[in-house]
Amino acid sequence: MSKATDKRPSDEDLIERFQNGDLYAFDLIVKRYKEQLLNFVYRFVGNQEEAEDIVQETFLRVYRKRKAYKRIAKFSTWIYTIAGNLSRTELRRRKRRKLFSVSEMGFEDRDYEISDEVYNPENKVDGLIQEEIIHREINNLSPRFREVIILRDVQELSYEEISKIIKVPIGTVKSRVNRGRLKLQTQLKFLMKKK
Repeated sequence: MSKATDKRPSDEDLIERFQNGDLYAFDLIVKRYKEQLLNFVYRFVGNQEEAEDIVQETFLRVYRKRKAYKRIAKFSTWIYTIAGNLSRTELRRRKRRKLFSVSEMGFEDRDYEISDEVYNPENKVDGLIQEEIIHREINNLSPRFREVIILRDVQELSYEEISKIIKVPIGTVKSRVNRGRLKLQTQLKFLMKKK
């Protein structure tokens, strides 16, 4: 859709309207970002309830600190930075409490190979199983690799946006994405050989 035909206000316009007292603009921001932030945070912390709490806290901070946002940065970068910081804080809290553990779901003796048949009813189930395996392996990455993989490959943010969100140079982001992908590929190949 071209800019000329897109009638939706930009994120930056919405936050500006909210800064000027328009509460409906805040509702629109929540509707736009709730699902993608929940997806991002859940994949980062690996727990649905904690992810929901973090996303709720993210929106509370946007609400309370709305005047802190300056239009020099993209709004998406600002809100992802808040959610990412809260997620990292939660992971540090877990580590301190020694509750941080990798998922203990084991592999069952199933055939995970994707069939070449176009109309195979098992394709959807196989796809869900593979997605679950990939998600689990992303969770097994260290937090610094997990975060960039989720932001780049799941949320599809640009390297520049990720650099601003996690406050490291673009070269470091690219390096972490590449190293994270290599670690994932190595582990997934190992798992497929084990089956």
